[in-house]
Amino acid sequence: MSFRALVIDKDGNGEVQAAVQELNEERLPQGNVTVEIEWAGLNYKDGLCLTGSGGLVRNYPHVPGIDFAGTVRKSEDARYRPGQQVVLTGWRVGEAYWGGYAELARVDAEWLVPLPEALSTRDAMTLGTAGLTAMLAIERLETAGLKPEAGPVLVTGAGGGVGSIALSLLAKLGYEVAALTGRAELSNTLKALGAASIIDRADFLAQADKPLESARWSAVIDNVGGALLGKLLKQIQYGGAVASIGNAAGIELNTNVLPFILRGVTLIGIDSVMQPFERRVTAWKRLASLFDKHAYGEMVREIGLEDLPDAGHAILAGEIKGRVLVRPR
Repeated sequence: MSFRALVIDKDGNGEVQAAVQELNEERLPQGNVTVEIEWAGLNYKDGLCLTGSGGLVRNYPHVPGIDFAGTVRKSEDARYRPGQQVVLTGWRVGEAYWGGYAELARVDAEWLVPLPEALSTRDAMTLGTAGLTAMLAIERLETAGLKPEAGPVLVTGAGGGVGSIALSLLAKLGYEVAALTGRAELSNTLKALGAASIIDRADFLAQADKPLESARWSAVIDNVGGALLGKLLKQIQYGGAVASIGNAAGIELNTNVLPFILRGVTLIGIDSVMQPFERRVTAWKRLASLFDKHAYGEMVREIGLEDLPDAGHAILAGEIKGRVLVRPR
């Protein structure tokens, strides 16, 4: 049986090219569960893979797509049965292993999570890696002591996938949320998701820089990194924390020890790729109970496999709002 997939390969000049191809099922990699993919997502890492940036993909030809949701077709693992709906995020799928930009995937059962009954496969990819990462960040901040009465929480990169979902989840949990963004045109949309205030990124970075600044935030979920993260650490309240998720503005971190030794600030790194099964299941169940898919509807756009090359460039350029869903069929 054949299936459609977006395949990336290198041409004679070493440039990465992408094209939708018809592949034989025998081309699928080794694995013990075969999934009929119904939806995949578009993430920043996908943009890197689609354009050949960052060196994430080492072996070509390759099928990218770091997350997907669908229905089990075949399973050699007792935990999964044909007809069961599943979601996959992380484990370097779409980077080191063939991913979700196809009608079929064959993967290791360890990488899958049973889809909660409250979520459809489309809902699962509206959340996707972005939603899982946002939920993991909130849970780590709660473990560090965050409570709604502690004060406002700031979300940076609020117009993107992780940021917008984190904003929505925090508001649902009763937090006062400030949204920091470089796209003023999204202000009304972010307020509709629950933002109590909107902060312009350029204005924020233009403020005078001091070794320690006024304490403004009980916590921050930062999707940007770089100079922004360094400045934010100086504005955290006593005993507060920053969950660091992304590096869209760079991997460098310039800071000093004062926030840590004078205010007891905690910097928490969030990785969603290698999370153990039990933690994924817990996070997905909580997402299923908290996420308001109707309120988030304006932040979702659907595309086909053929649209992915352009979308990959757009997400790297910061031109994507919310979540882009990929329909392989």
